[in-house]
Amino acid sequence: MSDKKNKKKKISCSIGGQAVLEGVMMMGKTCMATAVRDPDGQIQVEAKRLKVSPSVKKASSIPFVRGVVNMASSLVRGTGTLMRSAAVYGEEETGRFEKWLAEKFKISLMTVVSTIAVCVGVVLAIALFLILPNLAVSGLKAVFPSLTGSAWEYVLLGVFKLVIFFAYLGLILVLKDIRRLYMYHGAEHKTITCYESGLPLTVENVMKCSRLHARCGTSFLFIVIAINILVISLVNWALGVASIQNGWLQFLAKLGIEIVLLPVIAGISYEILKLVARFDNKFALIFKAPGFLIQKVFTTREPDESMAEVAIAAFEKVLEMDADPDMEETEFITNGILSQKLADTKKKFAEKNIDESDAEWIYSLTLGIKRSELASERVVTAAESKQIEEIVKQRLTGRPLWYIIGDVDFCGCKIKVDERVLIPRPETEELAEIAVKTVEEGDKVLDMCTGSGCLAIAIAKGCAGKNISVTAADVSDAALMLAKENANLNSAVVHFVQTDLFENIRGRFNVIVCNPPYIRSEEILKLDREVKDFEPRIALDGGEDGLDFYRRLARDVNRYVARGGMLILEVGEDQAADVLRLFEKRDYAIVIKDLEGKDRFLKIAF
Repeated sequence: MSDKKNKKKKISCSIGGQAVLEGVMMMGKTCMATAVRDPDGQIQVEAKRLKVSPSVKKASSIPFVRGVVNMASSLVRGTGTLMRSAAVYGEEETGRFEKWLAEKFKISLMTVVSTIAVCVGVVLAIALFLILPNLAVSGLKAVFPSLTGSAWEYVLLGVFKLVIFFAYLGLILVLKDIRRLYMYHGAEHKTITCYESGLPLTVENVMKCSRLHARCGTSFLFIVIAINILVISLVNWALGVASIQNGWLQFLAKLGIEIVLLPVIAGISYEILKLVARFDNKFALIFKAPGFLIQKVFTTREPDESMAEVAIAAFEKVLEMDADPDMEETEFITNGILSQKLADTKKKFAEKNIDESDAEWIYSLTLGIKRSELASERVVTAAESKQIEEIVKQRLTGRPLWYIIGDVDFCGCKIKVDERVLIPRPETEELAEIAVKTVEEGDKVLDMCTGSGCLAIAIAKGCAGKNISVTAADVSDAALMLAKENANLNSAVVHFVQTDLFENIRGRFNVIVCNPPYIRSEEILKLDREVKDFEPRIALDGGEDGLDFYRRLARDVNRYVARGGMLILEVGEDQAADVLRLFEKRDYAIVIKDLEGKDRFLKIAF
């Protein structure tokens, strides 16, 4: 078999990119993805859909016009991407000036610095590549008047532009950050070449590929300068600009022509680059060679494997998003203004029908401030943003906030919670307060269906001076394991029993407290996602009418409650009357409303 047949077919690829601060941006047909290795060594990927207006999309298909459109959009996107990658490296410590900016103008210092850097960059580009070459030629003409109007004037202008271009590229190589930027530039080229060669995108394969690429923006810049020299020279000659006697007026005329013709030059250059990139032969190599030489000498460096890994992450993200129009966008985790970040999180939660108060709790707990203090503006650091983002990601899956946080405050006690137990509700705190007020000196207390142990612990702590004993019971071994952890965590003396209601209970108790499952079986599926999909059904389901556990309690409680003892129950908001009817053998009973005015608690005396 011939070598030609053995050679792998080159894959057509429209994905291009650019190097950014400690990362690479790749752009496909429908999206762009930027991968950056953050200060913690992790690869962060920000992926955005390309939002192109119909008019711009149409202009992008018109020869010569598309070059101008693509250059403008590349400048905007490229600058924005550089600013976003720089934001990943925002300062962790916030100084007075940054706090002042946040409070007064709701902007971060990084935004200010990036904006100034862009403005300085534009001014520098105009000064170096438009003003300086023309000033240099004007200076020579003052010394050698014979140059005026001659072909040498335009030759020298072109020479100065090339000298300044190469001097600039060489000078910035002194900067360490630029050298690293060029290494990432090399990683970008290697990754695209690896894919176009039909090789699997592994670090090993990428590192073997060439760091030079025909579609590189550096090649485009060189072509722009070459076409600029040719076009500007012809136009200046045709318009007779050299005949203008006033030196400053002549200089301004030349500068104006360069600025006006920039879109034309960009359009021509883009078509040449696109045409040359289509061919891979010796003739095309003549046009590619200058760009390859500039890449080799100046704008690319051999990357290390960690850089190749970053470039692959960006490239693969673009492939995935181009293939799946429904794939969601992602964002970098950076520092930012509290009000803006909180508003973004609330917006995400609203789209998933998650209460915005959860967003407030996340920021409050992570930042160590009260919810009421969230209105005070401040900078949220990148480290804080990472913690917040991890919680937000889990919350968006539907997992309850307090399972994610891992604990809740219950009557001043820290109670661990996870999928083994129900998350304590505010009304159960009211039940604990009723029980604490009811318990007397020396009482024996039983917390039936203890779950996390929150009730038993709150009673034990709240009645610490009354010399009481507290027993907590539950049918679930898993729940009891967590309840014991909570008792130890809060230094509460509680005796735990695994039992199906009274099955393994011995003795009588002065106070029995119970918050049993009381949701009707058919209503379980109608509950919020975080309840029905995550909280234990065994702790929710009260049977067909929600009263199964109350019936069992009513049947057996007389054998376990002491004379003059009290049973304190939490019930569903419409169940109080039905539950009371189940307890016929009682001395008296009262109904207590919760803070929302609903019949929520029963105190039944025996």
